[in-house]
Amino acid sequence: MGKGQRAAQAYKSTEFVEQVRDEDGLVVSAADPFKEAPLSSSSLLQDGDKRRSNTSAEAEARTPARAERKHELEAVPSLILVTTYLSFLMLIVFAHLRDFFGKLFYPHNYVQLRVQNGLAPMVSDFESLWTRRLYGRIRDCFNRPITGVAGGHVRLLERVSRDFNATFEFTGRVRGVLNLASYNYLGFAQSDGPCADAVEAAMQGSGVAQASVRAEAGRTRLLVETEELVARFVGAEAALLVSMGYATNALNIPALVGRGSLIISDELNHSSLVAGARLSGATIRVFRHNNTKDLEAVLRRSIAQGQARTHRPWRKILVVVEGLYSMEGEFCRLPEILALRRQYGFYLFVDEAHSVGALGPRGRGICDHFGVDPRDVDVLMGTFTKSFGAAGGYIAGSRALVDFLRLHSHSAVYAEAMAVPVLAQVSSSMRMIMGEDREHALEGQQRLDQLAINARYFSTRLAAMGFMTMGDEGSPVVPLLLFSPAKIPAFSRECLKRNIAVVVVSYPATPIITGRVRFCISASHTREDLDYALAQISEIGDLLLLKFHKSVTEEDGTKKEQ
Repeated sequence: MGKGQRAAQAYKSTEFVEQVRDEDGLVVSAADPFKEAPLSSSSLLQDGDKRRSNTSAEAEARTPARAERKHELEAVPSLILVTTYLSFLMLIVFAHLRDFFGKLFYPHNYVQLRVQNGLAPMVSDFESLWTRRLYGRIRDCFNRPITGVAGGHVRLLERVSRDFNATFEFTGRVRGVLNLASYNYLGFAQSDGPCADAVEAAMQGSGVAQASVRAEAGRTRLLVETEELVARFVGAEAALLVSMGYATNALNIPALVGRGSLIISDELNHSSLVAGARLSGATIRVFRHNNTKDLEAVLRRSIAQGQARTHRPWRKILVVVEGLYSMEGEFCRLPEILALRRQYGFYLFVDEAHSVGALGPRGRGICDHFGVDPRDVDVLMGTFTKSFGAAGGYIAGSRALVDFLRLHSHSAVYAEAMAVPVLAQVSSSMRMIMGEDREHALEGQQRLDQLAINARYFSTRLAAMGFMTMGDEGSPVVPLLLFSPAKIPAFSRECLKRNIAVVVVSYPATPIITGRVRFCISASHTREDLDYALAQISEIGDLLLLKFHKSVTEEDGTKKEQ
């Protein structure tokens, strides 16, 4: 089978926007989505913008504004709050009681929590309580092993536990499940197709890895070309590639700021941003999530007071936010933050791990989504582990910034250079999105359009069913609130019974009262996939009493409480 045939066979399964669609923009026919590639992608972008504006207008005419649903979300019923807090209180009380009697009758089970041979325990009794007594009970809902590629569907290795999740045994069976748990937003995580062919060709020509840091023998032509491509893609002067996404934040922030500097961070920033801020030695202050008024208050107070004790002016002030918050499905308020930047003159660091490739009419991320100039942002960070189906991350900005990081960042000086297969995957998928791959010039834009349509369709249908959801319109991450700690594992297990893989999240990853399931929508999901998932989720919602949201259920747009 030739390359074109393999690509077509892999790509047809995703059913993209060139096909006949219903009023929601979802595929209703099985027509061939391929046609001759144009000489450039400019006409595609214009058509894509027109299609998006039409579908957006239709959506606004049929459904209430997303902002209205967000305001309703803020008013959580008091009964739900009370029962959620009581549930956690009961769990903690019973956990302490079990520990009390366990230490009396089964002391050998608690040896690791006592001083042994003069050595202190690795963790304290109190710190491990949550892991031992709460998380341990629902450990079967997390870290489920899979085999193969995590595309729209995934093969799950079945396992059972005979000791209350302390250990697991594999049954030897493999289940095919619908994957709503992966960050494969554009569906590039696949073992067949043009990207897989490009990776294979790159390995045959350049091997697998350089086995060296970039500063010594790790700088290759493929690495330099990919960095230039990433810079053009995000609209920056230059870019620096890092082989690990977490390290992109954790090792580059300390190179940008240090003692005498101030980092102002959103309270819900990712742990990699928190780690980088702490390693830097800079003073850290936090503002309320996505609240630009609180950000301005922190800025004014910090500038007026200056550094602690000396009250000298700060050497630098760095504001750190995310483009798309993956736990909330919310976009940062970038235009408002840029207005504050022009007023107060701070540096801005935007983490686009989840937004680059998934947002904007051209997939360029949060700047593309809001239509702002990427060069207004001082530091653009992103990863390739989500939309591009690869690994690692990048820092993009001015050429002076990137040249400085090449010499001072531990990620550039000490870390290994990015592997050849990863570089090839990043390059091929990015060129496809940009329309520079002449043979597959349509596919990138089609994936962007399909992702936007799928995300809007899925979130709109969930809200119409009566579920309480979070997030902004068009976000590929759709959180559905579960609240009660008992409903969190129950929802995950009920989905697994129906062959659906989901991610459930609870405290401490989220506030204690907002346990949720986080659906990750992909361009590789078909209309049948989404409809099946929605039907099963509706059944589970009825079973677990999760439908308590006011939503549109009538054709005339009137609301009624379900």
